[in-house]
Amino acid sequence: MALTESMSLPTGDPGRIHEEGHIVRDAVESARQSVADLVGVTPREVVFTSSGTEAINAAVWGATTGRSGAAAPGPILCADVEHSAVRDASARARHVEVLPVDATGRIDVAALETRLGASDAPRPALVQCQWANHEVGTLQPVESIVDLCRQAGVAVHVDAAAACGHVPMDLGQLGADLVSISAHKLGGVGGAGALIVRRGTRRTPFIVGGDQERGRRAGFEAIPALIAFGAAAKALAAEDQRRLRSEADLAHRHIAALSAAAEQVDEVELVGARDPESRLPHLVCLGVRGVEAEAVLIGLDRAGVAAHSGSACSSESIEPSLVLEAMGVDPNHSLRVSVGWSTSDADVDAFARVFGDVVAQLRSLRA
Repeated sequence: MALTESMSLPTGDPGRIHEEGHIVRDAVESARQSVADLVGVTPREVVFTSSGTEAINAAVWGATTGRSGAAAPGPILCADVEHSAVRDASARARHVEVLPVDATGRIDVAALETRLGASDAPRPALVQCQWANHEVGTLQPVESIVDLCRQAGVAVHVDAAAACGHVPMDLGQLGADLVSISAHKLGGVGGAGALIVRRGTRRTPFIVGGDQERGRRAGFEAIPALIAFGAAAKALAAEDQRRLRSEADLAHRHIAALSAAAEQVDEVELVGARDPESRLPHLVCLGVRGVEAEAVLIGLDRAGVAAHSGSACSSESIEPSLVLEAMGVDPNHSLRVSVGWSTSDADVDAFARVFGDVVAQLRSLRA
């Protein structure tokens, strides 16, 4: 509906002072307010981008590049469980020091504390910390990591794309310097994202050439996508985020049913954190011994069930998942199953009905 309504707006440039421009500007700023309300910041801290990937690149660029164009000193601390956009942007910017993780994919806070306090090592330029893992759902100790970075005076970027809209977050209280989010992950449409820049944080714009977004991100705004982003955020934040919590509770129930059905199949186990409070409510990673994940996915697809392996941005890659390798998990035998706002009990029942048969058929072929 938000997209349809956006088509009724005049084709004005929101940066102009004529009436058409003011109408469009009001719509964009209303969307900005809705996104700010969802994550607990002021509208001025929200910089709209074209995607979560752009927001991540903008965060890394802005934190590691001075206004003169000269690179700021120091390495970037980044775990291998981070999204490929975070890893690649970090590696392009400078030397990366890898943060260790445990078997569930959680960053080792003690190791980070030791590194930040090391007097014989260069001061980091930036610490990367995802809010939640995009492949296995494990929630990171984000509050502890941000606190350590603030105490050490080191900038920290939180990739919250996988978590925003699925778990409550108060970024104003968290105090991270930079946080990236994506519209399509929370019910919006592709083509919109945001970089949350904490008040007082200075950064160099990643995209230049115009004064849009108060000079912080150049380029004509994708008006329909931003309006849809705001509508999705407003719906989730309704009644003091009651809608978000309701959606999360439903997702938890669906995932619990999916997990229970999968674990009824021999040699299938849950990958990542097992405690529901330590993981995202809407996705689960399953390890299937003895059968390649791709074959399982094809079998499920033929039975009318869509699942995935790895991250959404690695679909064209033949390389195994770095996330699972970092956790010590076999990346070739793990698949990701997720649910969304449109998932029904019938969808969950369909997975439970066909998953065991698909795995059994593939194992019989192998034998």
